[in-house]
This record gives sequence, structure tokens and C-alpha cells, in this order.
Amino acid sequence: MRKVVSKIGIDELYGIDPLCDNIYFAFEHQYTPFQKYVTGSIPRNDLVIISNNQCLTSLEIKLVALPDNPTCELSDEYFGSEIVIRPDTIIYLACSFINALDDDIESLKELIGNTGDNITDWTEAECVLPHTYEIFGSIKRIVEASYHKQMPIIMEPVWKTEGKSPKLADNCLDVFVWSNCGMLLLFMPSEHDFDAHSNGINALRKIGRHERTMIWLFKMLKDYANNGHFDGKRIIDELSYNTKNDKAFASNGLRTRPIMTCPELTTPRITKQEIKRIILGGGQNLLSPERRFDAIIYNSPDLFEEES
Repeated sequence: MRKVVSKIGIDELYGIDPLCDNIYFAFEHQYTPFQKYVTGSIPRNDLVIISNNQCLTSLEIKLVALPDNPTCELSDEYFGSEIVIRPDTIIYLACSFINALDDDIESLKELIGNTGDNITDWTEAECVLPHTYEIFGSIKRIVEASYHKQMPIIMEPVWKTEGKSPKLADNCLDVFVWSNCGMLLLFMPSEHDFDAHSNGINALRKIGRHERTMIWLFKMLKDYANNGHFDGKRIIDELSYNTKNDKAFASNGLRTRPIMTCPELTTPRITKQEIKRIILGGGQNLLSPERRFDAIIYNSPDLFEEES
């Protein structure tokens, strides 16, 4: 999987001023352009950006702390954040790759080939495991064919503290965006994760949450190639492999930091002195202190003191 780092805004993507009157930010909304790919209703997403009644893009928003527990004892440049992904986001991920291929079922069929045709029961791990390297290869081919049309899929605002303490760092806020191709780096296995078994076939030895997410994604794409639509909810429910479906997967800072490494991760661009220019009109008093970031803001009245 290639690593693509890009700094690009909505104005560059769509030629639209994000502050203009024609932009509408719809929270907990369906991204309707993807409805045609799925059986049943497309799930709601955290944010859909709309202009002139046209959906431009859809994002899951993940507010995360920097550092997380596995990296908080490391030096500053090795801080990382944990990110937890919902199952519904994998439905959006599959749709994004179909969209990137211009809904071309024949192209998708060619990229997938006969991968998965010999799996007799997708719900049983022992039936799927021997085919995991083929599944991995098919997804790689799909990425190689579509990465030039990748789209944003996760917005990850980060808030940085001084190590494990609840005290905000001086430079404490920034935002990162994962594209659909970049998101694969959070859960896809690497080549060395596949072992040669006694029959000489390369395959994974177990299906955990990360591996299951790869299988979910592939099954959605394969069903679309075969049927012109896929039932993401059914795939998620039935292909559980004895693991709860409350989340697709979580990746901690030891995995995310090497992917996200950049000056903005070490020194976020927004300082804590700017928070009073972001939260206006006493809004900090309306926050819910039981939530960790809200609690820090709520219990830091000094952030809102006027400078003398």
C-alpha cells in the first residue's frame, strides 16, 4: 500500500469557498450518492458537506487525544493517537472504491478475478483463512487502479496534552484527513503477516478485527461486482468470526504515528490561546464535563481570560 500525504482543502477539491452561503454542513446525514450501491438504506455519517443541494463529500469525524496510552511515555516526537472505526464506515469505504472506478462493474470484476469463488462458507473462519492472501492481493489491485481518484473519508481532529497529564500542550489542536486509500494503512496486513502453510498456500493464521475488516471490505466489493449492489449490514452481521461488531477495529498510536508523522503532529498549528476565539459566547459552560476533551476545556477557565 502506498503512503500518500496531501494538504488540500474543499476549495481546491471542488472550487468552492467553504465560507460561502451555498455550503451546508449536514451532521448525522446520509451521503445519498452512495445509496445506489447498497441494499437497504445507506447508513448516516457524521458529516456530509452539501452545496446547492448536491452532496460533495462525506466524513466520519474522530476526535482523538494525543498521546494515547501506548505512546504517552515516549518522547514528544513519538506521540501517537488511537483511532476507533465504526462498522458503517467500512460500507462507505467500499462505496468509495466503487465510485473511484466510475461504477464500472466489469473493471471491478477483472480486478477481483476468481478470488473468493472457492470459499464455501464466508461465515466460517477456517473456510476463509486459506484465501486471505488472494483477498489481500485483490484489494491491492483495486487500490492501484483507483488511487488517483481517492476521496476523503475520515476527519481526525487531534488535541494534544502534556504527556499523560490532563493539561493541554501550548500547541494543542490540529486536523488530519484520511483518504479511502490512506485508511487501508490502519487495518490492512502487510506481506510479512502471511505465512506459508503446510499446503504451500500463503495465508493469515487468524482473523482478528483488522483482518476481519479486510474481509468485510472485499466481500462488499465482490458482491457489488457480482450483483450490482451489496448488503453491508448483512455482511457485517454474519461475518463476525466470534468477535463483537461494536466496532470495526481500533489502531493505537504505535500504528498510526508512523503513518501520520509530520511537523503538525509534533507541533499542532493551533495554540491553546486560540481556543477562546473558537469557542465563543460562553459556549465552554455548555460542554459536558464527563467527556474527556470537554472536561479539560470546562475545567480550564484560564483559557478564556482576556489578555491584559
